[in-house]
Amino acid sequence: MFSLCAADRTPASVLLAAMEAEIFDQYDGLDLNDPSMPAAGVAEFSPPGGGYVVGYLDGEPVAGGGFKDLHADGACEIKRMYVAPSARGRGVGVSLLAAIEDAARAAGYRVARLDTGPRQPKVAQMYRDAGYREIPNFNANPLATFFGEKPL
Repeated sequence: MFSLCAADRTPASVLLAAMEAEIFDQYDGLDLNDPSMPAAGVAEFSPPGGGYVVGYLDGEPVAGGGFKDLHADGACEIKRMYVAPSARGRGVGVSLLAAIEDAARAAGYRVARLDTGPRQPKVAQMYRDAGYREIPNFNANPLATFFGEKPL
């Protein structure tokens, strides 16, 4: 089950913190809130231009991710996708991506863009398998190596 949740409230805030901690470890101290990184926080994930989706397994929040307005051509950007380690390998990430796309479509977006880094090859493959075609760096993310776009 997936539902929209305010990004500054539990469980979204807990999932966002877990995602940031994992990226910090995975990318040798990377701070996702550094000004050189694309902004993706509470303000960006708030209506009317954004949203944050939380996924539940057996009543427990195990996944989350947001979308934000790119202010270009009816496009949004999907950011901060996270699946708790206990829920990985069960298709939750694929379902989460579809739920975020559905929420973005309901908010009026026609195109979704996203990115991921070099230490997440399985995530990049998941995006390709979900229909994202590779595009040039659209958001000036200095770390990402896969940039994708998909019509909604």
